[in-house]
Amino acid sequence: MLTLGEVAATAASIVEMQESSGAIPWTPGQHTDVWNHVESAMALVVAGRVAEAEHAYRWAVETQRPDGSWPMKVVGGDVVDASGETNMTAYLAVGLWHHWLVRRDSAFVHELWPSVSRALDWVADLQLPWGGVAWSQEWDGAQPHRVNAEALLAGSSSIHHALRAGVALASLLGDPQPTWELAGARLAHALRSHRDLFLDKSTFSMDWYYPVLGGAVRGEAGRDLIASRWDEFVVPGLGVRCVDTNPWVTGAESCELVLALEAVGERDRAARLLADVQHLRSDDGAYWTGLVYPEAVNWPNEHTTYTAAAMILASDALADRTPGADVFRGQTLPAFDGLAVDCGCPSALSAHEVAGLA
Repeated sequence: MLTLGEVAATAASIVEMQESSGAIPWTPGQHTDVWNHVESAMALVVAGRVAEAEHAYRWAVETQRPDGSWPMKVVGGDVVDASGETNMTAYLAVGLWHHWLVRRDSAFVHELWPSVSRALDWVADLQLPWGGVAWSQEWDGAQPHRVNAEALLAGSSSIHHALRAGVALASLLGDPQPTWELAGARLAHALRSHRDLFLDKSTFSMDWYYPVLGGAVRGEAGRDLIASRWDEFVVPGLGVRCVDTNPWVTGAESCELVLALEAVGERDRAARLLADVQHLRSDDGAYWTGLVYPEAVNWPNEHTTYTAAAMILASDALADRTPGADVFRGQTLPAFDGLAVDCGCPSALSAHEVAGLA
């Protein structure tokens, strides 16, 4: 686990790369996407850099489109990829719930709630009949266009997490959102029972652990899922491969697996993995993206904000230094178990279940 001084130095490395607009790009000169931007804001809250974090959150509010989505890539204020990605758009809900857990600032929750509401409404509208969520929507000029009607397992797992956070925020504000609850129940069922219906990205480690990280698969089932491919992705002493066939370990994926392990009670193994990946840390507290082995070459040759953010959040979860440590563990979040769909009918809940939420 990182010391308080190390957390402060790593947060400073994120702030150093934050743009004057509030945007937090991957690294200076590269693009900002709202998912990694929010992840960095969460880490800044953990480190006590609240002003910079809230500047980042307000950038998200200011750049959200009328339909609730964000462009996939923004460079220096210019949109370079206008496509809207559902899991990126949904993640603001997780960030705002995390901010509430740490800060208990009801005024800030009220300020961002309209943006979270528009975002999750847009995401829920793109849910597919069998429960997964379409991964993106293309834009034609200034207008939304074709929906890419296939679902990504990792992305939908993150959306499941965001829907839980959204429902928690809705409860906090007394503004029930039964549509999100229904979408979350259908999505949870798909992530537990119909993972074969998602696009096959099984060479990527994210598809392996994300159903656990996103909260749909927990307990013994979660531990079994992590055990099923551990030897394929985890390199002892170095971290987690991004892709199972490539000799490249990455800090962000390693830390996300730390968070997934912690969420299913594997805290000792999580702590060892976090320690293993500290070879990516620079003297100033910034983090390299990854390491190619056995050459021991950092690649790409850059420090990234999202890697630094993942390190802070993983360390916070293990140290329990802030109430935000629960955001991935999810004990403060509602579950959709009571609304699980029948295996014979994955495309819809019964009329009785719908009426029960009305």
